[in-house]
Amino acid sequence: MLLTIDVGNTHTVLGLFDGEDIVEHWRVSTDARRTADELAVLLQGLMGMHPLLGDELGEGVEGIAICSTVPSVLHELREVTRRYYGDVPSVLVEPGIKTGVPILMDNPKEVGADRIINAVAAVDLYGGPAIVVDFGTATTFDAVSARGEYAGGVIAPGIEISVEALGVKGAQLRKIELARPRSVIGKNTVEAMQSGIVYGFAGQVDGVVTRMKRELADDPDEVTVIATGGLAPMVLGEASVIDEHEPWLTLIGLRLVYERNVSRM
Repeated sequence: MLLTIDVGNTHTVLGLFDGEDIVEHWRVSTDARRTADELAVLLQGLMGMHPLLGDELGEGVEGIAICSTVPSVLHELREVTRRYYGDVPSVLVEPGIKTGVPILMDNPKEVGADRIINAVAAVDLYGGPAIVVDFGTATTFDAVSARGEYAGGVIAPGIEISVEALGVKGAQLRKIELARPRSVIGKNTVEAMQSGIVYGFAGQVDGVVTRMKRELADDPDEVTVIATGGLAPMVLGEASVIDEHEPWLTLIGLRLVYERNVSRM
């Protein structure tokens, strides 16, 4: 079994792979204050009852692949792999790790590990050219060329950040449930805010992706647009440019990167 861990700014997503199949997954809050020992206890709690794993921490786990946008958490997870999974091959995505995706950026080290991992999975699953729209703490748009290169991207405020900003800065506004309203024209303040979020972000996705397609390919219709991230279902039904929805895109990319690197270790 391969354990994959994708640490985002808000949530951490974990997945268990049996070969190419993801057989279990979990989503927990990301807490930069957690120590390696606390993370180990968390992993034991999540995996301890799974029928495909043993009772002891690490039993049944044959490999680990990790990417993180939070450096402090990556540091603690490195310690987890050393102390609790010392005999298990592990791949932490950082400079020097073989991904198979050239990065066409002014400073490749600036690109978040999760964005590169998404590009790896997009190339493997759909080929290029492609655009990955990841709905997380930020909404990121990542372009993959026809030759499988990471060509660059766009970063915009995420859905939850926008909702929180409205609640904090709007004197007569408050935090609301993220849900699709009854109609575009809201009949109360909550519905009006929900409409602005859902349809506003759908319009943003359509506008940004359409412009990216024109720069990425001579024929924009050749570009595959893949949505991923925990908040993607909020926009999927309203954004017209999305071709595919793959909720486990980052975990699949981690599996691929693990396979490309473990033989070199």
